[in-house]
Amino acid sequence: MTEGHDRAAAGGLDERVLEELLAELHASVPYRLPRVVDRCARSLGLDGATIHLADLQQRVLIPLDDRARTLPVEGSTAGWAYRTVSVRIDDEEDDLRVWVPLVDGAERVGVLGVRSRTMDAVRLRRCRLLAHTLALVVTSKRTYSDGFVARTRVRTMHAHTEMLRAFLPPRSIGTRSVISTGVLEPAYELGGDAFDHSLTSNTLHAGIFDSMGHDLASGLTTAVAMACCRNARRSRADLDEMVDTVDRALSLWLPEQFCTGLVCRLDVDTGVLRWCNCGHPAPLLIRGRRVLDKALERPPQPPMGLSSLLGDGAGREVHEVVLEPGDRVLLYTDGVTEARRGGDEFGLGRFTDFIIRSAAAGQRPAEILRLLMHDIVDHHGNKLSDDATILLIEWQPPLLPAD
Repeated sequence: MTEGHDRAAAGGLDERVLEELLAELHASVPYRLPRVVDRCARSLGLDGATIHLADLQQRVLIPLDDRARTLPVEGSTAGWAYRTVSVRIDDEEDDLRVWVPLVDGAERVGVLGVRSRTMDAVRLRRCRLLAHTLALVVTSKRTYSDGFVARTRVRTMHAHTEMLRAFLPPRSIGTRSVISTGVLEPAYELGGDAFDHSLTSNTLHAGIFDSMGHDLASGLTTAVAMACCRNARRSRADLDEMVDTVDRALSLWLPEQFCTGLVCRLDVDTGVLRWCNCGHPAPLLIRGRRVLDKALERPPQPPMGLSSLLGDGAGREVHEVVLEPGDRVLLYTDGVTEARRGGDEFGLGRFTDFIIRSAAAGQRPAEILRLLMHDIVDHHGNKLSDDATILLIEWQPPLLPAD
């Protein structure tokens, strides 16, 4: 690619060079990716590049290249680029280091560090082009390569946690109109907590689950509940039918187990939110800078797997409300608010106040939850006694022209 590098450095980049670049990236096996990325950067007229991926708890950025060093998310320029999803530049002695966020849709993957002696609009555009391409490459390859997964872990994971994490979707999904983002801890020792979300056409599907116990059985229970919900929604079942599918599966295969949960659907065009709550803490509705008191509280229903408690002929209830632009809906498990250090419980007030203040400060939803979960874990002395899971949905449709 020397000839291509010369042309790129001179300001020209023909389609053949770009075609070779993309073909080599997509054909590369994961362990060779660092060298290929560096070579591709040079073919674009840059001096080299490295990929750093966020660890499971989003505390550090771990390089794919063994020669590079791990960087903290807090306190580094690379971390700043990751947190704010914006380009940041380190002006080093010999050259510049440009940090570009790696983002797949709404999901923050990591950052790309690009070295260059000089930086102008053309080179900066190529940095972004390479970052966009690499985000797709990493996302596609980590579905079948343990190398990426192992690289982003800093501890050994429990086997039952491994099973449950295999079911989890990306942390963040969304469009310009709606964002859904989730976090859960403890990252390496999960019991039965999980979240799920998916976008189909103009509908956001979301759910949160908390199974009884903190062992393989609880993880299996949640896995069954999530699989049944996905199967039902892909068959276009309504929410009550979806929960009924879970009830029947748990009664048949895991009769000693049950799972609290909440599943919902948001019509992205109209803001109509429908949900079914199965023995779970009520979702919270945040509008502006306050929580609307009991806005989404409804009479309790039995947990999934205990539909016999509904009574003869009674079915699952589905509730409905119309959101306003800018509304945030918060789903959480009780491990979030009950986290305590000594007698000091984290509490619902502190939980919601953190989100409101962070949103008012301009933080993105994914960054709000990252910081919130770290605050919860730190409050608990870095040792949670129960799983803590949060799912935040933000509906912000584009403004319609006035009549």
